[in-house]
Amino acid sequence: MEKARWGVVSTAKIGIEKVIPGIQRSRLGRVAAIASRDLERAQAAASRLGIDQAYGSYEDLLADPDIEFIYNPLPNDQHVDVTLAAARVGKHVLCEKPIGLNAADAARLSEVPRGVRVMEGFMVRYHPQWLRCRELLQSGRIGTPRAIQVAFSYFNNDPQNIRNKPETGGGALMDIGCYAIVAGRFFFDADPTRVVGLIDRDPAFETDRLTSGLLDFGDGRQLTFTVSTQTVPYQRVQILGTQGRLEIEIPFNAPQGAPSRLFIYDGAALDGSDAVQETLPAADQYAEQADAMVKAVRDGQAAPTGVEDAITNMRIIDALFRSADHGTWEKP
Repeated sequence: MEKARWGVVSTAKIGIEKVIPGIQRSRLGRVAAIASRDLERAQAAASRLGIDQAYGSYEDLLADPDIEFIYNPLPNDQHVDVTLAAARVGKHVLCEKPIGLNAADAARLSEVPRGVRVMEGFMVRYHPQWLRCRELLQSGRIGTPRAIQVAFSYFNNDPQNIRNKPETGGGALMDIGCYAIVAGRFFFDADPTRVVGLIDRDPAFETDRLTSGLLDFGDGRQLTFTVSTQTVPYQRVQILGTQGRLEIEIPFNAPQGAPSRLFIYDGAALDGSDAVQETLPAADQYAEQADAMVKAVRDGQAAPTGVEDAITNMRIIDALFRSADHGTWEKP
């Protein structure tokens, strides 16, 4: 079967360093074209990454009849417009997270033509460690899951970085809090009924630099998380059940093409000496994500997670922002 031909809009760092190499390693696709508003930048990226075609505008890339899939890693405020432009010319789109600036912005994607797939880029859903963790939960390995705790942080105080610009959708909740929300939804296999958010904003950037959330998933299930753009780099997912605990060591930035580890505890020792370690085989979550999308299209199936799923995630983010502003529980 001929590999699907991907086109990439922009030379964003996430694309150059992570997603494009992942697609190039995938079984079902390859990156055939890349575009930038600066043709020389597109050409340099194409040369570096073994991409056949470089374009000096996004419009020229979208007009290429040989491109079947588009990867959109543009700043958050451009996600919906460019995704819609691609979808309207029949391209399937993998769009970076979060899908838009808010739920109303994301809802515009309901205009995507029938038969065109749009998927939000939460690559973690396709990593073997996440799939194995969910399998263990469904098997009852730790009893009934009750609490999920997520920590995710890095330090970035560069005023020129888009993550520190509110007008482009910067801040901790939008950039990495969305992963914590997805963890809760993925492992509980449910959506929260109400949420509480607490935010500390950078006085100069006006973006949230430290955000915590409490999400009620009903039936005695809770997600708590803390994310930050200005604390020491760290990430973990802990899942507490009635009979044990699961821990994902590097849940979000798993080393690309390397093995990963998760740990199972039965609670017999508070120092962690009761840990049972599982090592998952080497994997590239970006390659797995690309293959999942291509397979869905080739098999005539819906995208693994489509537009409605992305809009739901944005509604939860919006509710956390409202809660932080009003000091109240909010419904997504």
